[in-house]
Amino acid sequence: MASKAAVAAVVSESNHDPKSTQTVAALQAFRKRHGDAQQAHAQLEAQPKTVDLSYYRSILKNKAVVDDAEKLLKDFKPVSYDVSEHLKAIETFEAKAVAKAKETADKIDVELKDLQATLANIEDARPFEDLTADDVGAAHPRITEAVENMLKKGKWTVPGYKEKFGELSLM
Repeated sequence: MASKAAVAAVVSESNHDPKSTQTVAALQAFRKRHGDAQQAHAQLEAQPKTVDLSYYRSILKNKAVVDDAEKLLKDFKPVSYDVSEHLKAIETFEAKAVAKAKETADKIDVELKDLQATLANIEDARPFEDLTADDVGAAHPRITEAVENMLKKGKWTVPGYKEKFGELSLM
């Protein structure tokens, strides 16, 4: 059934999107109600379905009550409900859940591609020990500009360095 596939898709993607968490919660609530309904149905199915009116005739003195009960039982017709609207609502909910699951899966695929590209960059990068100041300046030209500006102004210390790392001079 498509609902099991939808639930599996939603549950597998639930850790990434807050909307899918809501969807999973709604599906779990629906599952619980469905399980409760199935349990109640099973209990009712296990009960005997016939009434032994002869037993009641032998016990009760007022036979008219038993006759009235027998007439009511024969005339009783259970009410039938049209559940097509409920089924349509369930199908709509299922379709939305599947659509959200697919949307979440697409988002995760994009994130995975980005993460794989980042991982490839990290793996292909040179070790930190092999970097030079020229390499860092080429990667971030703002750093080179800031250093040149400080040298022009005669500043030989980096603002905030002592506060963050302390005084490192021995004398």
